[in-house]
Amino acid sequence: MSIDPVLARVDTDLDASLARLFDLVRLKSISADPAFASDVRATGEHCVKLLTDLGFEASLRETPFHPIVVAHWKGAVENDARHVLFYGHYDVQPVDPLELWHADPFDPKVEERDGVKVITGRGSADDKGQFLIFIEAMRALLAEEGRLPVRVTVLLEGEEESGSPSLEPFLEAHAAELSHDLALVCDTNMWARGRPAITTSLRGLVGEEVKIACADRDLHSGLFGGPAWNPIRVLTKILASLHDDTGRVTLPGFYDGVDDLPAEVDASWRALGATEESFLGPVGLKTAAGEEGRSVLEQIWARPTCEFNGVTGGYTGDGFKTVLPAKASAKVSFRLVGGQDPEKIRAAFRARVTEMLPPDATVTFHAHGGSAGFTMPFDSPVLDAARRALGDEWNVPALMTGMGGTIPVGNAFAKYLGMPTLFVGFGLDDDRIHSPNEKYDLESFHKGIRSWARILKNLA
Repeated sequence: MSIDPVLARVDTDLDASLARLFDLVRLKSISADPAFASDVRATGEHCVKLLTDLGFEASLRETPFHPIVVAHWKGAVENDARHVLFYGHYDVQPVDPLELWHADPFDPKVEERDGVKVITGRGSADDKGQFLIFIEAMRALLAEEGRLPVRVTVLLEGEEESGSPSLEPFLEAHAAELSHDLALVCDTNMWARGRPAITTSLRGLVGEEVKIACADRDLHSGLFGGPAWNPIRVLTKILASLHDDTGRVTLPGFYDGVDDLPAEVDASWRALGATEESFLGPVGLKTAAGEEGRSVLEQIWARPTCEFNGVTGGYTGDGFKTVLPAKASAKVSFRLVGGQDPEKIRAAFRARVTEMLPPDATVTFHAHGGSAGFTMPFDSPVLDAARRALGDEWNVPALMTGMGGTIPVGNAFAKYLGMPTLFVGFGLDDDRIHSPNEKYDLESFHKGIRSWARILKNLA
């Protein structure tokens, strides 16, 4: 069945879709501020009604904090063998400082900024506009075809902007209900205006704090300097050992499970023009410090790292104090890519520290979380279906990009629901999410609806 009538329906109903987004944005679902708890719940109830009106069996599920919306499509589908879980969040960031907004953050409108039509208001991009485009795509499909291409479950949480404290326990408790073939997440960006992208990799994280102690008290450097072990000296020698002269991490087994980029992907990333100078220049740097021979984008999207986030020891106040400190400490983080085992990395780091300690030194470790990286296989049929859909809609090949940081929900879906996640979003770097004057391009909203309709059809 041709997708053209569905796309025409999206175009015809755009004003109605915008009105539904405006209704959402007007709701002050600030999850971090207890004063807005009733507004958050009202927004969840509003989402339940949106989905119920489409024909979903939708309900508001209680959690210790803010409720979660769960909705199941029980009607007709084109391919009943495939079932997807769509994730979004209906809560928003606080609006402070209010005086920096050009208009009421909860009074959305379409306006022109720098020659581009945008939708204004808190949550217009993060994440109300992003998840509503999926719902509107389903609305158009149902209006024209009377069925959905695949079976769909929708999960909208109300705590994402507060760290999602209830999400993982909820996933674990409801795994049988929510575990399906594929998760779809919209809370990501395009590469640039007019250039769609699929986020195929996210880096995980291992955080470690290490404290080294030598003498039982601080020592006078004139009386003890030389024969007494200095924990700063011990610590810095260990930290220096973690990288070789080419920028590679030296821990045994660190690169186990780390694959090289396919040549096609490497070439496409290099063609984006992110040179060392263009990437680092805005922060006052000129040369890359990572692995030699790897492009800037490969280093932050597809390679693991070891970084030192804080080092303390001895006297750090004004003036000068000639002291050998009794203790020194460091905070070390490892960004991981798909295939690496966080606990093996943690164990390898602790083994390195322990084996390099002199006889008079002791060490204590404190873990600061750990999560695996995420990689969507480049030969995945699901990835191919989404790329073709986006290319057809935007008339330009969709990029397969990575993200240097972490979106925890992807790891949570893998851990508790045992399914992969496809990250497709239509935000832009200048959307000012979490900042005053948030916006969402009208093109992102309009073509985002059309794109999700195409993706769902291709997934069938």
